[in-house]
Amino acid sequence: MDFDFTLPGLGRPKSNRPDRVAEAIQHELSLLLLQKVRDSRLAEVTISNVQMSPDLKQAKIYFIVPKGVSSSRALKGMERARGFFRSSIARAMNLRYTPDLVFFYDKQHEEIEKLDMIFAEINREKKVDDSLD
Repeated sequence: MDFDFTLPGLGRPKSNRPDRVAEAIQHELSLLLLQKVRDSRLAEVTISNVQMSPDLKQAKIYFIVPKGVSSSRALKGMERARGFFRSSIARAMNLRYTPDLVFFYDKQHEEIEKLDMIFAEINREKKVDDSLD
């Protein structure tokens, strides 16, 4: 005789609150970058993603910059503005704890562009090969 030891209700469903808070923080940071930040290093920075820890105490902020703009300068600018960002988030959002902000340059954007270029090259070579046949 087999027993089923999984009882209904014991497994907690994943909360979507971290996702909602991450979205709100992304929106708030985007507005701050557009309207309030005066640092020239952050003039063209775009927030691409925010990931919250389950306890809402840490936010990983991913950003991108256009081609030709130094990502290391932008990262230094983001680090310097960390306190300003945290205080603005604390005023705008009603959270028990203001999350610690950790900034990362989003390399995924560059990798996608490289893959697009590779696929375009493959497509061109395929068209050339098809026209020769």
